[in-house]
Amino acid sequence: MSFTVEERGNPNTLSYRLFFKNADGKYVSPFHDIPMYADESQNIFHVVVEVPRWTNAKMEIATKDPLNPIKQDVKKGNLRYVANVFPHKGYIWNYGAIPQTWEDPGHKDEDTDCCGDNDPIDVCEIGTKVCSRGDVIKVKVLGVLAMIDEGETDWKVIAINVEDPEAKDLNNIGDIQRLKPGYLEATVDWFRRYKVPDGKPENQFAFNGEFKDKEFAIETIKSTHGFWKALISQKTNSGGLNCKNTCVSAGDSPFCCSTDEAKAVIEGVSTVCFSMAMDKWFYYEKE
Repeated sequence: MSFTVEERGNPNTLSYRLFFKNADGKYVSPFHDIPMYADESQNIFHVVVEVPRWTNAKMEIATKDPLNPIKQDVKKGNLRYVANVFPHKGYIWNYGAIPQTWEDPGHKDEDTDCCGDNDPIDVCEIGTKVCSRGDVIKVKVLGVLAMIDEGETDWKVIAINVEDPEAKDLNNIGDIQRLKPGYLEATVDWFRRYKVPDGKPENQFAFNGEFKDKEFAIETIKSTHGFWKALISQKTNSGGLNCKNTCVSAGDSPFCCSTDEAKAVIEGVSTVCFSMAMDKWFYYEKE
């Protein structure tokens, strides 16, 4: 199963969009149409890469737009870039999401005591290759971090591309400590402080900021897949999310998007605002 992307608009502009096609050239939603599993028997998952490592533009699957293209997040009319909180530069992993998952804002998690953040579950891919925006990769899950972001549960799955040379040696969260010392600590530090330059407080974590193991992570992913199934089958309130898809829903579903409808969406998206903030470091004294 392979996927390609089609760019519309220019990067670093409000109009930029990245749409997805399957191997047949059919437009698909990276939120709904790309299967969660790449190999269910081996617990290998697909990940849609939104932000390549070392980059700063806060790109994300547009969950409220038709066909859910990747676009840059906007706040108060301005494109969002993650600051370089010293000593980090941009995102320190390939960052993305697992398709066909959803952190339900109507469900309070027993472990975090907070509801979901209304997005697909996030993934930090720690392999050696710097991916490209829009890559759809196959990953092996190693663990998960439970971040609390402004009162919402925001799981961060730690995974590695199955094609990475180090994948065979990394099978659980403890292997990262052993083979990549400091990486997990840097991950917690990054997520704790990345919003401080925007004037927000440090993020908090469940489990005292400790990573949970592979088995816990896989069960968490499966839980969010169950929430997505309820969403796409109209058993729960979509809450403004766009569930249009070209492969999953039956023809009589309001979420079914025809080929002509999909083409009309893409053709409706048609330039350069560049921020040098992505090249600066942000310093502040920890309390």
